[in-house]
Amino acid sequence: MHVILFILLLAGAIIGPGIWVKRIMAKYSVPVDRYAETGEQTARKLLDAAGLQDVGLEVSEVGDHYDPTSKTVRLSPQNFEGRSLTAVTIAAHEVGHAVQDAQGFGPLRWRTRLVNWVGPIEKIGVAALMLSPVIIGITKVPAAGLLMIAGGMLTLGAGVMVHLMTLPTEFDASFGRAMPMLAEHRVLRKGDERHARKLLKAAALTYVSAALMSLLNVARWWAILRR
Repeated sequence: MHVILFILLLAGAIIGPGIWVKRIMAKYSVPVDRYAETGEQTARKLLDAAGLQDVGLEVSEVGDHYDPTSKTVRLSPQNFEGRSLTAVTIAAHEVGHAVQDAQGFGPLRWRTRLVNWVGPIEKIGVAALMLSPVIIGITKVPAAGLLMIAGGMLTLGAGVMVHLMTLPTEFDASFGRAMPMLAEHRVLRKGDERHARKLLKAAALTYVSAALMSLLNVARWWAILRR
């Protein structure tokens, strides 16, 4: 009962930040023609000003992000082509990651390395949890199954830690890089600064929801295995 209640509370905690982030993004996506430049043009201007002419720009169907492997800023269609406050602010946030990469920002490098292996590790963890009852049944050794359960839970927990470790990188990209660039190059219209800060906070907090989702996955497996 306590585990189920915990999962319900955790689900609410996950949904809450996600709804807030989506609401903020949507709110400042209008008016759609608030700025003369698109998100793409804003990103290109900021990249060039930072001496990052070699960093590419692409439209992405999987969301806004910076790819440190291919040195490419990718924006969703609405932010790539859009002229809203959301479009130019999110473009600046992703350029912030490109600047981090160019300057050898340690947390970004660690995040890149961790993300590359945490996906496969989480899959191994799920497999271990699924197979643990079978192992117990075949070997008749509960300790073997319990060991697999412990290993599976630890590997799933690694996903939570990786998402939480991305927060310093995200907040630095927002407030240590993007906001100063927007101010220096006078990208924002007068009065838009405080709204841009909300957007930059929302961009960073998307990883809070991701971390909580990973934690919910751990709790769900714990509830299943307690039955």
